[in-house]
Amino acid sequence: MLYGDENFYFGSPKFFRETDLSGAITRRAEDYLRAIYEIVERKGFARIKDIAKEMNLRASTVVEMVRKLHRYGLVNYEKYGGVTLTQDGRTIAESIKERHETFRKFLEIILVPKDIALKDSHILEHQLDPKTILQFTRFVKFITESKERPKFVSRWLEQFKEYCRREEEAQQSNRKEIK
Repeated sequence: MLYGDENFYFGSPKFFRETDLSGAITRRAEDYLRAIYEIVERKGFARIKDIAKEMNLRASTVVEMVRKLHRYGLVNYEKYGGVTLTQDGRTIAESIKERHETFRKFLEIILVPKDIALKDSHILEHQLDPKTILQFTRFVKFITESKERPKFVSRWLEQFKEYCRREEEAQQSNRKEIK
């Protein structure tokens, strides 16, 4: 049921039919699920204040969304207690995390600086069609993990790095000439 299976991917109508969430997952809710997932992975549980700090929000704002996620059956939450993900919440959060990591890796492969890749991967994870995301996932896995990965890929990446270096030098040279 995890994102990336060609017959079943998070965000597809089939996912919503099978989990009965029909449109309940907004981009903002996805951000909360991913934040809760990451906090729970680090600490074993998440508190409202942890989520608020992670997302740079007020606790009252977080409580409102956590209650909503609880109603959807995606988190376990008791007032003044910890927040954990239900199995459905965990499945969705893992899918969101995988999308985020896929885009971050892709952007780093094409030599986008890490801080920018982190920020831009967050934007991309919400903007693209699920079929496009699936192809990005396949491509990144092929480039980074596949046993069938052609031997030329490492050479191609080195050549791309060199090309970018030369382009940057040319750009700097042009800037000096303009001044």
